[in-house]
Amino acid sequence: MASAASAPPTPNNLKRIVAASLIGTTIEWYDFFLYGSAAALVFNKLFFPDSDPLVGTLLSFLTYAVGFAARPLGALVFGHYGDRLGRKKLLVLSLLLMGGATFAIGLLPTHATVGTAAPVLLTLLRLVQGFALGGEWGGAVLLVSEHGDARRRGFWASWPQTGAPAGQLLATGVLSLLTAILSDAAFGSWGWRIPFLLSGVLVIVGLWIRLSVDESPVFKEALAQAEARKAARDGAAEKLPIVSVLRHHWRDVLVAMGARMAENISYYVITAFILVYATTSAGVSKQTALNSVLIASAVHFAVIPAWGALSDRIGRRPVYLLGAVGVGAWMFPFFALIDTGGFGNLVLAVTVGLVLHGAMYAPQAAFFSEMFATRMRYSGASIGAQFASVAAGAPAPLIATALLSDYGTSTPIALYVIAAAVLTVVAVSVAKETRLRDLAEVEPAAGPDAEPAAEPESAVKSPSADARTA
Repeated sequence: MASAASAPPTPNNLKRIVAASLIGTTIEWYDFFLYGSAAALVFNKLFFPDSDPLVGTLLSFLTYAVGFAARPLGALVFGHYGDRLGRKKLLVLSLLLMGGATFAIGLLPTHATVGTAAPVLLTLLRLVQGFALGGEWGGAVLLVSEHGDARRRGFWASWPQTGAPAGQLLATGVLSLLTAILSDAAFGSWGWRIPFLLSGVLVIVGLWIRLSVDESPVFKEALAQAEARKAARDGAAEKLPIVSVLRHHWRDVLVAMGARMAENISYYVITAFILVYATTSAGVSKQTALNSVLIASAVHFAVIPAWGALSDRIGRRPVYLLGAVGVGAWMFPFFALIDTGGFGNLVLAVTVGLVLHGAMYAPQAAFFSEMFATRMRYSGASIGAQFASVAAGAPAPLIATALLSDYGTSTPIALYVIAAAVLTVVAVSVAKETRLRDLAEVEPAAGPDAEPAAEPESAVKSPSADARTA
């Protein structure tokens, strides 16, 4: 018989939980991607005006990468307290931090007003954004994963993942609209601030929805068991979640980091660097490049749940491997299509790239959640995901721009993404399949000195067993 913690919630309750996670991740990614698009389009002129245009873009992307550097710290802090206090409280805090930092960027003075203080303030606010996002992802996907049942976990957990394309869609859409209706002078003077200031409204909506959901029942049960073990040990505290993760799940952390390489690098090359490459090398207008990302992001949003559902049928690993191999194989056609300068080819290049990316991104939430025990799951999933972002997504636009500057061709950039795809294929190939794993069973063994351990193969339930608990 399923435990109370593992019994699936009612459909309406689950949909509300999914909505709360989705709206939060959408806002967080809107804020994060808005910065990336602005870095490619206007920040080089507003905050680094004394540099060569391409060098200014490099410096702008450097501040963009700083946000990634803060994500591991956010993963550590939010993971620790999320495993101790619960998922919901930390998700509210992450939303407030991200929204506040983004709103403040919209109020920043530029280099023309305060000189070198402008890029310094911009960098500090970017650090806050990265810190908040480092804690957001793990909590959002766990809140859904721990409420749902194993049979459809890949599908439901993929919905918070759609927050990335939804945020990209929203950020790109707002920027595209503003660049269409405003002159370049007006957009560079004050129009760029509007999307950042809109974040304040979005945060209010996100908080209203996020405060209405309950804490994960799997976490509640694990917390009660932890308190019982603590009482049995005469009040002796459990080890820190990060210590338990590194002791018992270090292989899973490495697998998660390897799995993130192709997913993270390809995404930022396809969505952020393309704004530089298409406008400087292919002679495409800013508006055309933004519109292509806008259309492709809408398709990306639609296919992620479909990939998640497929991972429930055939497993997380096969779907993930399909995406990694596909992205690597697509890179040369991707740049060849952009080089034609045609809008249709640009849309095709970005759309196929993001569809293949979705095959990695969709099962990732369930895949990473199923690797770790409940009392260290927030820490484990966040550390694996966010530490990889420092080596993957953070420098990706920077490396791609530098390669373009040095070689003047897309070939080394394509090879860079292909190398990342090879790393991801190796990491996912050595991982164990986690589909149908009962998250409530990935728990510490009984005993005063027990530590959480990885779930044995026998704990992976069969489809028929899972059907009986639904």
